[in-house]
Amino acid sequence: MTSQPLSPARLRVVPESHDEALIAFQFRPVEASPLSVDCARLAGPDAESWLAGSVGESAETRGAAWAHGQHYAMVALVVDEAAADIESAAALAYERLLVAVRPSEHPYLLRIWNYFPAINRGEGDDERYRRFCVGRARAVDGMFNDPPPAATAIGADGEPGRLQVVALCSRAPAVALENPRQTPAWQYPREHGPVSPGFSRGALLDADTATPRLLASGTASIVGHVSQHVGDCAAQLRESLANLDALMAQAADKSGQPFRRENCEALRIYLRHAADLAAAQAVMADSGIPAARITYLRGDVCRRELDVELEGVFAAG
Repeated sequence: MTSQPLSPARLRVVPESHDEALIAFQFRPVEASPLSVDCARLAGPDAESWLAGSVGESAETRGAAWAHGQHYAMVALVVDEAAADIESAAALAYERLLVAVRPSEHPYLLRIWNYFPAINRGEGDDERYRRFCVGRARAVDGMFNDPPPAATAIGADGEPGRLQVVALCSRAPAVALENPRQTPAWQYPREHGPVSPGFSRGALLDADTATPRLLASGTASIVGHVSQHVGDCAAQLRESLANLDALMAQAADKSGQPFRRENCEALRIYLRHAADLAAAQAVMADSGIPAARITYLRGDVCRRELDVELEGVFAAG
């Protein structure tokens, strides 16, 4: 009996603009939109396009955008914070997201990006990131946490007022991945907040195709659940790359195909301090990831003691 040939990839990501993109992120937007990331671009490409074949339906308004393809869909929402209440804004955003996604032909949430300003403002459990996690947990359903999607939460530029949520959805679930070097975020101990962050370390897509994709969540300098190399951005970035390697090993084990740094399709590096750009670029010059596929953005990491976080898309091969 001969085996059936694997189908071609259903998704690819390129660090440039494409009119036919399912998700068209803008890092230097001409005007604000639900897909414009409010983190100042420091270096690298000014756009990132997620291509998933023909888009059957799409629309964009002042506070929302959506696009539907055969296998994948995108939903982007912008919610205005009232009186800088990020908890209520998060609950409203995720309520709207689930109302849009669950009854659709693409009910599975695979990858989510969250951006809002002043992410570390407030002390203890009053920190805005911790309040965001509480609001999100209040709104999501059981399916969301079984297991949670890959995700990123970054502090955007400006003052509180805008919560942006962008989601990649699909007809079929992805394979959720965890990093053996790290405690799953959804199992963090109480010291990190009243509600554990709701995300997996990564998602493996299209494992039944010729070229699976690894979607790496926001990855920082954390081992177990403890932040490492506080005050040293370059060392933090090297630790983040080690975590990325561990995640790629998990993706290879699940898919039966190798994942390598050089097969990165697009990478974002968020820096708390723009002055760390040269140090970050020096580390990445030896990383094996093509420089032309890396965008550096000024953004605040959800842990105030950390200065850098990365996320990316990797093709098997």
